[in-house]
Amino acid sequence: MKKPTMKFLTLAAAGAILLSACSSGSTTAASTASGSASAGAQSSKISIGLALSTLNNPFFVSLRDGAQKAADAAGVTLVVTDGGNDATTQANQIQNFQAQKLNGVIINAVDSDAAGPIVAPLIAAKTPVVAVDRAVNGATVNSFIASDNVAGGALAADALAKAIGEKGKIIVLQGTAGTSAARDRGQGFTDAIKKYPNIQIVATQPADFDRTKGLDVATNLMQAHPDAVGIFAENDEMALGAIQALGDRAGKSVFVVGFDGTADGVAAIKAGTMAASIAQQPEDLGKSAVDTLLALIDGKTVEKTIGVPVVVLDKANA
Repeated sequence: MKKPTMKFLTLAAAGAILLSACSSGSTTAASTASGSASAGAQSSKISIGLALSTLNNPFFVSLRDGAQKAADAAGVTLVVTDGGNDATTQANQIQNFQAQKLNGVIINAVDSDAAGPIVAPLIAAKTPVVAVDRAVNGATVNSFIASDNVAGGALAADALAKAIGEKGKIIVLQGTAGTSAARDRGQGFTDAIKKYPNIQIVATQPADFDRTKGLDVATNLMQAHPDAVGIFAENDEMALGAIQALGDRAGKSVFVVGFDGTADGVAAIKAGTMAASIAQQPEDLGKSAVDTLLALIDGKTVEKTIGVPVVVLDKANA
């Protein structure tokens, strides 16, 4: 009786081992299949890049937020980078986007001229590219979405002329050289201010869209031109720096007009230290950029240039 029992046990053990092996192999295969399906689903999901010039500016934070909301609503992944206002850094970030094989890219250029060579490889690879707020020079992107900065500059000229009684000396704080926003706002302002023969631009100097630089440049220019009665800053950050430089004179003997309509800019208008700001709609810019890029990825035709309106904010409507 012992031999058959032992033989039976041996066969039973072998069967258990075989069953275990089959079960283990089956689980591994299922796991692999599940992993492959998961990887396939992940790879099929749309991922897009948003290369911002800087996130050290409330305007671009709002633009990013608008883009993120649009991406979330569409169920796509948005990869955001901060160029730190450095064109070389932004170039590296765009190269990484291409290496990651993102489905499309939105660029808010640090420098419009430098941006052309940066996005050229994407364009050559047939990756859709949308420029937002700042143009790309030297390359043809699929679409450019921006506020009408020339019209905004003209509105700023009218607002400043009104604030100073259409006469007196004024100073202009320019944005970052090489950006389309600075160029267009400056052009719109300079052309429109010519309508007022008793207004004279006595100084123009870049402050790179930066509040601290706006403070420093405005301090120096007001020392050189103490009789100036108005300042146009090509964004609110520089305008707020100029207001700091002016101290008690802001809104009393010297009037400041900014551009962007940021929360801090609106607060300054309400406080009476800023006469007006030309309000952009950065969240709408971000949303429009994402929606346009997704339409391109979907094979649809989009407008080459898409404008987002600007409005004058002053104490009456801020």
